[in-house]
Formats: sequence, structure tokens, C-alpha cells
Amino acid sequence: MSIATSAHRVRQVARHLRARVTPDELALVRRILPPSAAALFDGMPVADRRHALDVATRLLAGGVDDPDVLTAALLHDVAKGHRMRLWHRIWGVLLQAAAPRLLQRLASPDPRSWRYPFHLHLHHAAMSAEAARASGCSDRCAAFIRGISPEMLLQSALNAADEAS
Repeated sequence: MSIATSAHRVRQVARHLRARVTPDELALVRRILPPSAAALFDGMPVADRRHALDVATRLLAGGVDDPDVLTAALLHDVAKGHRMRLWHRIWGVLLQAAAPRLLQRLASPDPRSWRYPFHLHLHHAAMSAEAARASGCSDRCAAFIRGISPEMLLQSALNAADEAS
């Protein structure tokens, strides 16, 4: 991991620890998301909501106002839920960079297992896309969440905003 990447990850941890969401930001969420999807957003831990808002705000600042992309920005981590603690996130990132096979072996699809959060780390995009679809979001939005949209410019903008936030 480079020094720049390490510094970025340290900043992410600091933002995670002091995450807050303002009423004005919640109003933005209500303008973007349908009510059924807003309930998904509301159920996310505050740090995930903060990150999602940072991604959406970054997209808007870059001129991206596509409703499906903004919805994807707000819901792309919804499957992580409350089971994925900060230490799971840190170890997931470290193992994915240094020992991806170990991370795959460590991950358990059993929700009762202490290793389940590592499964979430690896599979949250697909799981988040399914949750978004189940809440009434479009197939196009789900494709953006999965990272498989054929609309490369918008997909790249979403990925870049996620990485930068």
C-alpha cells in the first residue's frame, strides 16, 4: 500500500469515527430516493450514511445528476449494515490488498458467524444491489451498485467518487 493510499485510508477511519448527517443532507436524500429506498438509507449506520452522502455530493459537484447514479451512490453500501464493525472494515481492506485468498477463506456466508462481516466485505455490492431492487429501485440503479453498468462514463464517475470519499 502506497503512502498516499495509507493516508487516504487513515482519513477514512477518522471520518468514520466522527460521522454526522445534517437535516439538510437528509432533505437531499428525500429528494433523490423513493420512500421505500429512503428507509434502507435510514437503516444504515451513520458512518455509511455519511460516506454515501459524500459520494453523492461529489457526483453532484462534478455535474452528475442522473437519478439512478445518485440513488446508487446513496445505497451502494446498504448491505454492510450494522454487522460490519470498523475493525472488520480495516482488516477487510488490509487483507484484500495483502492476502485476498486469505480474506476469501476467512469469509463465511453464515450470518451467525463472526466471519460473516468478511463475506459482507466481499459481496456487499451484489447484496446492496439486491436490497435496492427489492425496495423498488431500477435494474439500471442496481447495475451501477454492482459496478457492471455498460454506461462507462457514469459508472466511472460513481466509482471515482466512491474511492475518493
